Amino acid sequence: MRFDDHRVVITAAGRDFGRTLAIRLADLGAEVFLSARSLAAAERVRDEIRDRGHRQVHAYACNLTDPASIRDFASGVSQLTDRVDLLINNGSRYLHGPDLQSASDADVVDTIASGATGTVLTVKNFLPLLLNSAKPDVVTMVSACGTAGHHRSDAHDAFYAAKSAQAGFTEILSKRLRPQGVRVISLYPPDFDNTDPLSEEWKSTPREAKDALTAQSLVECILFAVSQPRDCFIKEFHFEQV
Repeated sequence: MRFDDHRVVITAAGRDFGRTLAIRLADLGAEVFLSARSLAAAERVRDEIRDRGHRQVHAYACNLTDPASIRDFASGVSQLTDRVDLLINNGSRYLHGPDLQSASDADVVDTIASGATGTVLTVKNFLPLLLNSAKPDVVTMVSACGTAGHHRSDAHDAFYAAKSAQAGFTEILSKRLRPQGVRVISLYPPDFDNTDPLSEEWKSTPREAKDALTAQSLVECILFAVSQPRDCFIKEFHFEQV
């Protein structure tokens, strides 16, 4: 499974699962446009990928709580390419704490803005580039917290709110963009193990039925969905929680 003809945009790729996605997709041949809240963080991942021999990788700063920053990110990408084949909405601030009063007002605003408003505006600003592609896909890393009735996470209520907003947005987006050939794919994972893709453990991480969900499996779900024929619209991936 190769992605040599794919141009991929990934938000929040400066660390954790976003970094994992950027490294794995670059390894598979994709040209990657990655962002992080700070340019330095994005450039660190870009340099890691270039050190692996992949030159088609570009780094940008993008604060998902700032509409102007999102516009600048999309504008910067449009200066290098006339199309985007895959947009991965990975960015969303996590906020811990099952007590509503435990977070400041500013933290609540930042959490909901990054996950909800940030996702909507990222799709809005990259949509013209997606529509220029013959194989446009939008993948959003939601969370089990965006599933109705879910209550097993210690995430703050504001994080639940942000993820529920993402779920509602991607649900309607899938229906409204299908006539234009854009597939909208959402993943709803519980907490999962994100092994460093550059470590020895990446290939040896336990992946049995008794084990927690892994980043490896999430990456493979994304690759599977976007590699399907264009009549196959896989809308959602839901996962059992150990």
